[in-house]
Amino acid sequence: MSNNLDIASIRNDFPILNEIVNGKQLVYFDNAATTQKPRLVLDALSGYYEHYNANIHRGIHHLAEKATSAFEQSRRRLQAFINAPLSEEIIFTYGTTDGINLVASSYGRTFLKAGDEVIISTMEHHSNIVPWQMLCEEKGCILKVIPINDEGELLMDEYEKLLTERTKFVSVVHVSNSLGTINPVKEIIAKAHAVGAKVLLDGAQASSHLHLDVQDLDCDFYSLSLHKIYGPTGMGILYGKKELLDAMPPYRGGGEMIKEVTFEKTTYNELPYKFEAGTPNIADVVAAKFALDYVDTLGKSNIAVHEHRLLEYATEAVKEIPGLRIIGQAKEKVSVLSFVIDGIHHQDIGVLLDQQGIAVRTGHHCTQPLMRRFNITGTSRASFAVYNTIEEIDLLIQGLHKVKRMLG
Repeated sequence: MSNNLDIASIRNDFPILNEIVNGKQLVYFDNAATTQKPRLVLDALSGYYEHYNANIHRGIHHLAEKATSAFEQSRRRLQAFINAPLSEEIIFTYGTTDGINLVASSYGRTFLKAGDEVIISTMEHHSNIVPWQMLCEEKGCILKVIPINDEGELLMDEYEKLLTERTKFVSVVHVSNSLGTINPVKEIIAKAHAVGAKVLLDGAQASSHLHLDVQDLDCDFYSLSLHKIYGPTGMGILYGKKELLDAMPPYRGGGEMIKEVTFEKTTYNELPYKFEAGTPNIADVVAAKFALDYVDTLGKSNIAVHEHRLLEYATEAVKEIPGLRIIGQAKEKVSVLSFVIDGIHHQDIGVLLDQQGIAVRTGHHCTQPLMRRFNITGTSRASFAVYNTIEEIDLLIQGLHKVKRMLG
């Protein structure tokens, strides 16, 4: 595989990669947790605060009009990014977690009742487990879980067995943050729709790696975070089909989400503002457009080729480490490499790598039920992005050999 990316030039776009950590140049392999931000995004953030900081939608002065225009440009940009039919189907949230909670709280409380069944999977992030548990406890619904095999792939035959006429909602991760597994979501959606269930996809990891088309997928809801796509933190979107969003009550009350307020009754605003109470995260929403522009300039397919090359190289290279076992070896996966080393705690691996300037994530990655499925407490996870290099992976392998010599 090859692509047209100039990785050295791309690395120059990310100032943080010049940081020195414990006397070594930073090697950043924690991209599944959050990606670093290009100068273009940093400039957009400071540009908003320096030149047109104002509240949006309600002001008639120049700054308010400029801020409102930039804010709504980002909405249309995100609409195009996931190929949503309508811009009003894009709800700004604080991230993937917020979007899932919105659906569970608004759609779930309105349309689910005692005895209804909700299906999730073994590999879900806690953000796609806890809200459904809370809803099921409140409404008397039944939570079912799709099992996985030892490679970290969903058992689709078992999923089909879970589906019944009582299944009303399916909420699954598009790409596993702990394993890198790409789930067969189009098939999951089609089978759920066949029994009349609605489907939400957790797109936190998929959004930076895969081409997204919610119309092709035919999902009912899709939630993602921009900080996983080289954008700012504290900002994401929920996509929902218009007829569903129209039928759902507001998730939060306050300014912006209203048409008229009296002490006797309040009428609610139209989409998307019905779900966007209060002053939003304006600067980060504005900057999000620039992150997506940056990704488009590089080309998502080019990024995917580069990341796949890194994953293949790293997967082969870690096999040199005695006692190392990869957790998650699905046939279809993104650039996430989770592993354990016999006799060495994952936290100790992370600490010793950090001393060498190498940042990896350790722990259960907010997927404790998944860790229990593999009979482990956690893993060390190296996750790769467009600015990472083969040379950095070599440093990781050297670091792991050193960890093995010290603790093995």
